Amino acid sequence: MFRVKKEYSDFENKSLRLPQIMIEKLQKLANENSLSFNKIVIQCIEYALDNMEDDSEQQK
Repeated sequence: MFRVKKEYSDFENKSLRLPQIMIEKLQKLANENSLSFNKIVIQCIEYALDNMEDDSEQQK
């Protein structure tokens, strides 16, 4: 399950283009947890990467 964390360090800048509805949902989540938009995006990406299905599992 996704859990919001409060700390990160060691950043590099990248630009992302996101759908407006996604931005609104992420900003709402950030506001509700007193976190930056950036920290919420990082955590969502980490969660997705940690919970991806392995391609070899899909081929079985």
